[in-house]
Amino acid sequence: MVSGKKTEPSAPLARINVGRMTGQAGQAFREEGFYLARGLYQDPFLTQLRFEFDRIVAQLISSAQEINARWSRATPGTTVLHTHNVQQYSALWLRALLHEPFLEVARQILGDNIVLHHTKLFLKSAEEGADFPMHQDWSYFPTRDDSMIAAVLFLTEATDEMGCLRVYPGSHKLGRIPNSSGQVESEEMAKFTMEGAQVIEAEPGDVLFFSYLLVHGSPQNRSKKPRKTVLIQMHAGEDVVDPSSPHPYEGLVLSGWNPNASRDFANRRK
Repeated sequence: MVSGKKTEPSAPLARINVGRMTGQAGQAFREEGFYLARGLYQDPFLTQLRFEFDRIVAQLISSAQEINARWSRATPGTTVLHTHNVQQYSALWLRALLHEPFLEVARQILGDNIVLHHTKLFLKSAEEGADFPMHQDWSYFPTRDDSMIAAVLFLTEATDEMGCLRVYPGSHKLGRIPNSSGQVESEEMAKFTMEGAQVIEAEPGDVLFFSYLLVHGSPQNRSKKPRKTVLIQMHAGEDVVDPSSPHPYEGLVLSGWNPNASRDFANRRK
């Protein structure tokens, strides 16, 4: 485990409603900006989800579409197979989003009302799985209250050699860092090196929850085993996504109620 340095805030987080955060997960999230929940998914459900993951990958490969989501700043020649919204491929993956042990932890962070923004499948290929430079996620789908979080479900083990995630604990307290998307080099992000970040290793069935303000990234998969994950992006039901964001937005209620839903919201096409 690499010892990542805790980041001190430069300004208060005026938008985040920390009052919603409860329990062990909420407390860790307030201080660190992330929480690793162990064993939320178990066999035989986990094995079934892994089978459906592989089935989606096979369908992607046969599509002849561009499915390598490697960033331009990643190591040349590497790959990461990707698609949005696994629940549009598989009913079993829709069930995974409504899995009660998963939602119990999510509620400790977001409160009772939770809305799905999207999901992402990532397959980091053995020996050539692409790296992701250190970045924040907020610029891709900003919300009014900055409640947006990711939850990475690990279908395989994720070791440092396999290119597991690395994070800067407490960096969410810095708020929205300019030029932090990871797609371009920036002076603001230069101090967040891959080597200085904390390594987050995980086992199959674990879920890593983290704020979209947390600085994070992952190195290349140099192992002989593929790394399989599905990322679940969601926000508090009371929050509102910036309508100018072009990113796919499902708007599916995973828990409770969406107080911002309307006829126009239900008819949107993105």
